[in-house]
Amino acid sequence: MTRDEFNTFCKAMPATSHVVQWGNADVWKVGGKVFAICGWNEGKDAFTFKVTPLAFEVLQEQPGIRPAPYLASRGMKWLQQYGEPGLSDAELKTHIEVSYGLVSAGLSKKKRTELGIPEPKE
Repeated sequence: MTRDEFNTFCKAMPATSHVVQWGNADVWKVGGKVFAICGWNEGKDAFTFKVTPLAFEVLQEQPGIRPAPYLASRGMKWLQQYGEPGLSDAELKTHIEVSYGLVSAGLSKKKRTELGIPEPKE
C-alpha cells in the first residue's frame, strides 16, 4: 500500500479527520482519537494501527511487523508494518478497519451519535 492509497482509504471512513504531525506523519483520527498513522521508517512508509490483544501477540511475530514504537512501549496494543513481507494490502486494510472500530467503540455514545458512527458490534 502506498501512502496515497492509505490516505484515500482512511478518508473514506465515517467521521475521520487528518493531520500531519510527528515528523511529517499522516495521522488519521476518529472523534479526535488516533486510529492509524503512516510515517517514515528509513525512507519507506510504515503503517501503524491499533489491534486486539490476540492480534498483538500473533502479528508481532511476522516478519515486517513490530510493536509500534512509542505506543507499544507504553502498554498500548499497537503494531507497525515497517518492512517486507508484512501484510498484504487487503490484510492491512482489514486491520486499519479494525483499528477504526476499536477506537470509535471507545468514544462515548453521545460522541458516536454526533459523528454518525454506528453502535459497535458485540
